[in-house]
Amino acid sequence: MKTPQSIPNSLSDRQQRCLRKNILAWYDLHKRDLPWRTSSDPYRVWLSEIMLQQTRVAAVIDHYQEFLRRFPTVEKLAAAREASVLAAWSGLGYYRRARMMHAAAKVIVRELGGKFPATEKALRELPGIGRYTAAAIASIAFNEPVAVVDGNVERVLQRVAGKRLAGEELWIEANRLLDAKRPGDFNQAMMELGATVCTPRAPACLTCPVVGLCATRGELAKSEKAARQKKREIHYTLNCRNGDVRDAEVFLVQRAKDASLMPGMWELPELANMNGDVPAFTLRHSITITDYTVRVWRGVATSTEFGKWIPAERLKKIALTGLARKILRKVEML
Repeated sequence: MKTPQSIPNSLSDRQQRCLRKNILAWYDLHKRDLPWRTSSDPYRVWLSEIMLQQTRVAAVIDHYQEFLRRFPTVEKLAAAREASVLAAWSGLGYYRRARMMHAAAKVIVRELGGKFPATEKALRELPGIGRYTAAAIASIAFNEPVAVVDGNVERVLQRVAGKRLAGEELWIEANRLLDAKRPGDFNQAMMELGATVCTPRAPACLTCPVVGLCATRGELAKSEKAARQKKREIHYTLNCRNGDVRDAEVFLVQRAKDASLMPGMWELPELANMNGDVPAFTLRHSITITDYTVRVWRGVATSTEFGKWIPAERLKKIALTGLARKILRKVEML
C-alpha cells in the first residue's frame, strides 16, 4: 500500500506557512526558561530529552543540573560505573533509560571518538535512542529538518486537524508542517504549545497562536475511556541505628541484578500486611497506572542476610528506588 503524503482535509500551503510563522513567533516570546535551552550541545540535548521522557519538567530540572555536575561530558559518563550513573538518576524512575544512556555513551566514546552522529538515522543506531529522541537531537543540535512526535505534538496535530491521527500519519503530518529553516526551534515550539496551552484538559484556546487555524478549538471527543488507576497497599520497615539522623545507618536491601523492574536498585525491606497495628507514617506513591498506599513501620525485625547497613552520608551515592528516596526524605535522612 502506498504511504499517504498528507492527511486529507489538512491545511493549505498558505495556512501551513501561517501556522509556522505564528508558532515560532509565539515561542520566541513565551518559551519557558529551561536550563537545557541554553545550549545546542548534543550531549545536553540528549540528556534532557531522555530525562523528560515520562517525567514532568519540574521534576527534571534539578536532576538535570546535578547529573551534569557529576558527568559534565559524554566522556565522563562513559567512564563512570553503572552504580554511580543509577545513583545520579535516582528519583527519576524508569532506570532502563539511565542504563541505555550509559551504554550509548560508551559507544560514542569508544567507537565514534567522542563525536555524536549528526543525523536522525545514525543516532537511531545508538542504544536506547528511538525515533523521537533521534529526531530531537538531530533537529536541535544539528539543525536537521526532521520533525518530532511526542504526546504534546500529537495532541496539537490532532486538534488542528480535527481528527484522530495515529502511527505513521502523525509523523507524516508533523514533517509536512515542520519549518525547515528552524527545525529545532519549531519542534520545541510544538512541544511547548502542547505542554502549556494545548493541554490535555481545558486547553487555553484564547491564548493559542494558531486558534484561527485549528479545526477543534478545544478537546477532541473522547474515543475511549482512559485506563482506570489500580490501587494497592504495600508495607516497608525502616530500621535505623546510631540515633542521630546525620550519623545514622539505615538497613536496605538490593533488588536482584536480573529483576524485571529496577534491577540492582536499593530499597527498604518489604513486609507482609501488618493488620491491626499502627504504622509510623503513611504516604502515597504512583507508578504508571497504579496508586500505592505505602505504610512504613519502624524497627520491625527482618532478615539481615540479604541487605546492608548504609550510612546516611552514602545514601546520595547509591542507586535508590524512587519510593525508597521518598521515604528517606520523609524522615530527613536525605
